[in-house]
Amino acid sequence: MLTYNELIELHENLLSDKVDFTFAKNLYFKDFKEGQRSWQTKDWKVRRTEFIKDQCQVCSSTDTLTIQHLSHPRKFSAYEIEVATLYARDYIQNNSNIDIVELNNYIQEKYDYLPIPLCPHCKSRNPNKRTRKVPQYLCTDCKLEFDDVVYFSVDELIEIYYQNDTAIEVRDKCFVTRDKWKKKHNFSNIIYWLKREQVKVNYTEAIQKEAFLNYLNDSIKYLSFEDTITACKKCAAYYDLYDMELCPKCKVNYKVVKYPNCIQCLPDEKRKSAIEKREFEIRHRDMEKKLGID
Repeated sequence: MLTYNELIELHENLLSDKVDFTFAKNLYFKDFKEGQRSWQTKDWKVRRTEFIKDQCQVCSSTDTLTIQHLSHPRKFSAYEIEVATLYARDYIQNNSNIDIVELNNYIQEKYDYLPIPLCPHCKSRNPNKRTRKVPQYLCTDCKLEFDDVVYFSVDELIEIYYQNDTAIEVRDKCFVTRDKWKKKHNFSNIIYWLKREQVKVNYTEAIQKEAFLNYLNDSIKYLSFEDTITACKKCAAYYDLYDMELCPKCKVNYKVVKYPNCIQCLPDEKRKSAIEKREFEIRHRDMEKKLGID
């Protein structure tokens, strides 16, 4: 695992193009072991002594003090998805034209087509299908009775889309993805994912580099002890396990980080309402466990 200073050097080299993304990633994960934690390294332990205080900055306890991080780096894949989404958004906004042949090929490769049935006379959509009368179909628009519906071909729908991308015929989610998710898409969805694919092909290297730089930034911030406090074992456990911290008003009870005070420090009416809500949630969870649906 790279030390704090080695991470800074790697970030600077990647930023200045002295090394490429592949080299930087391989170097970073070269000695990375599953389950290994930064606080187990010698580098961490040496620098920890410069930052840790003499007492918990939350409750003033001196019991088993530790460095408590208030933010953590995410997995590299999360940064990659985030940067790719930003690239795609910018690309979609600035590239409105799609080649018709490329669109056709993309649909043929990625989707199964489930066409909407049409009246053979007036092309009205979804004629009424009867179970007891013949002919089997009745068009509710032109009143034609018939046995065989007709369909737009994929080529016809593409042509309609290029003439009017808001036409009702191209709004239907009649294209099903050929992956395990089997999602239903219309032309707007297809265009979006086609452009995402183009971004992936054309900007992979740039996306990976930017994502890894962001990942290194947060890793360096984590190792720098910048966003940290000194906490006792109890306060650190409440924060990590339950996202709770000591109530600043009473200094006795712990409260969820996003709330200003604990329940006990709320005004009477709000405290009663909060307690009832919490009791209801507990009963609801217990009921789900008994039913086996938790």
